[in-house]
Amino acid sequence: MEITIIIACIVALAVGLVVGYPTLLLMRKLKAGQQILSYVDAHKSKSGTPTMGGVMFIFAIALCGLAFFYKSKEVIVAICGMIAYGAIGFLDDFLKIKHHQNLGLKAYQKIIAQAGIAIILSVFCYYNGSFAREIVIPFTDITFDLGYWIIPLVFLFFIATTNAVNLLDGLDGLASSVSSVIFVAISIILIIFANKLAFDGNVWQSENIYNLAGVSAVAVGGLLAFLCYNGFPAKIFMGDTGSLALGGLMACLLAFSGQILLIFILGIMLIVTCISVIVQVIYFKITKGKRVWLMTPLHHHYQYKGVHEAKITICYTVITFVCALISIISPMLY
Repeated sequence: MEITIIIACIVALAVGLVVGYPTLLLMRKLKAGQQILSYVDAHKSKSGTPTMGGVMFIFAIALCGLAFFYKSKEVIVAICGMIAYGAIGFLDDFLKIKHHQNLGLKAYQKIIAQAGIAIILSVFCYYNGSFAREIVIPFTDITFDLGYWIIPLVFLFFIATTNAVNLLDGLDGLASSVSSVIFVAISIILIIFANKLAFDGNVWQSENIYNLAGVSAVAVGGLLAFLCYNGFPAKIFMGDTGSLALGGLMACLLAFSGQILLIFILGIMLIVTCISVIVQVIYFKITKGKRVWLMTPLHHHYQYKGVHEAKITICYTVITFVCALISIISPMLY
């Protein structure tokens, strides 16, 4: 089964590379350029860079995920969830391009659309009958069946994860690099988990987890292909199309396998990014105009301090890599 997962990853990489350049040319021809926020001085030179590049890896992930792992309903739902979130992002990006400004969908419109998808996926978790209704405690073999409570928990998890990846997508290659490492870790963790289930005789559940691991590996292939165009200096941005899709897929894979709590280790830079924004907003309102950081999300603060964005991306990725190693140790301890 591991060989199939590796092959699927390689095929996704190939598909992403094949569709990548034509997508880049198409976006340039359509003049689908990113409108840069006026207060991000360091990004003024990037104005007009094509956006909506997320369609590259969304296509590769959907095609290869369904081609190799179509027998799993969890896989089908996860890919549909990714596409649904990507569609919200696509509409947001389209409106930004159409109106030549960095404002697409209104905040309440985005959150309502995201919430609608999250509700559907949360209900699926409850009625799925697999590990999706359970929570695995990291570094232990303890699991909790939350019953109906899984619905509100997973709902909040989807809202938080999709928006966290969206906030992280602010520098060339940042969201794609960090997400690649996270998906590698998810794939390895789920393979280990699936082997344990197979050893315990839970063959059906083991196959489901294997398939989810395969989709995670496919995501790695698609993202590596995208990084060829998105690494500094970026030729194309993923846009909300890509960031919301990545967050949706990430949440699906963790939720459907009962590994939600791993996000607190694997997704440490996602959490730091969200906290920086929340703290900044609260402090700004309480102090009537004062700031904790020069700008949020946090990676923009470091830009204002003079740190090169490529260095910031590397640091974020290395920290995520270390956390990924810690997360991979988790299922090996029991």
